[in-house]
Amino acid sequence: MLVAVVGPSGAGKDTLLAGARAALADDARFRWVRRAITRPAEAGGEHHLPITEADFAALRGAGGFALWWAAHGLSYGIPSDIEEDIARGRVVVANLSRAVLPEAARYPLRVLEITAPVAVRAARLAARGREDPADIAARLAREAALPPGLDVETVSNDADPATGVARVLAALNRAAKDARRPGRVHPARPG
Repeated sequence: MLVAVVGPSGAGKDTLLAGARAALADDARFRWVRRAITRPAEAGGEHHLPITEADFAALRGAGGFALWWAAHGLSYGIPSDIEEDIARGRVVVANLSRAVLPEAARYPLRVLEITAPVAVRAARLAARGREDPADIAARLAREAALPPGLDVETVSNDADPATGVARVLAALNRAAKDARRPGRVHPARPG
């Protein structure tokens, strides 16, 4: 199963995913995807694979990405080898864009939507210091709905990080249990 983690800017996805990943580090049921991003490593945020636009385009052209998209002036990619893990029954956890969810639905998919109140998100965006006030306002105004018909679980990140991580862990453990149900997981379908 692919667990697609989505949520608006400032919802705290990176913090909660890092905490959940640390808690489940030795749990072979899960694969944690490291995204390729056309952003330098020193730019902050999640631990990603920094890649140039030219190398990203070459890798995409060679079939190196199962999913890819552009957002905020950057290109993002999820490696194609996730298909092997999904076929083996592992839960693949990836931070995705809502825009790529219809394409991600070719895999057994659960969407884990992480949310937070607007005031909390605004404070978090200001604290991370990557955007100016106009960019923060634009990010807060951009609220995209999820495509209909998806299997969605929502986690509110409106408390301390430990509470948020506990909520994500509970959701991931439910996904792992559901993935093991007979007939639930099947090999990745060709795109």
